[in-house]
Amino acid sequence: MKADMSAGGERHIVAESERLSLGWFLPEDFDAVHAFASDPRVCEFMTWGPNSPADTHRFLVERLTPSVDDYQLAIIVRGEVVGSAAVWVTDSTNKVGELGYSLSAAAWGHGYATEAARALIGVGRDRLGLVRIAATCDVYNFASARVLEKVGMVREGTLRSFKVVRGERRDHHLYSVIATG
Repeated sequence: MKADMSAGGERHIVAESERLSLGWFLPEDFDAVHAFASDPRVCEFMTWGPNSPADTHRFLVERLTPSVDDYQLAIIVRGEVVGSAAVWVTDSTNKVGELGYSLSAAAWGHGYATEAARALIGVGRDRLGLVRIAATCDVYNFASARVLEKVGMVREGTLRSFKVVRGERRDHHLYSVIATG
């Protein structure tokens, strides 16, 4: 099922914080998305990337049809797309979901990831009806671990050999938050 989108190619904003917005991707976001998705620094701990132009095109096409149980959003700062953020349902019966995000290297160190993660928790709670929201991060992704802890997520443990990153099986920490109120 499709989620609400603004008419005329205007970006539909799903959530806002003090300095950023989360909104649906638009076709014209290709250059901005490709700039961060093709950067090896951004992809270091990810299972995807660095993206080719075809990879970025597929990513955008998949996100141009929003879903009511999977919010795949652009992170927008001062009118510019600087990253992507997502929150999605993993178990509708038990109201459980997961979140994730990535930011351009130029946007690192400014608190945008923390604002985006906090906004994602709100979207998960208010729009998806989630009670528990989880996130994982590579055990060596210390910056992401700090973000998850800043937004109130609790590290529950380590998922051994959880994901393949650059051809190597990697451990990931599991975090969660109970999204109430």
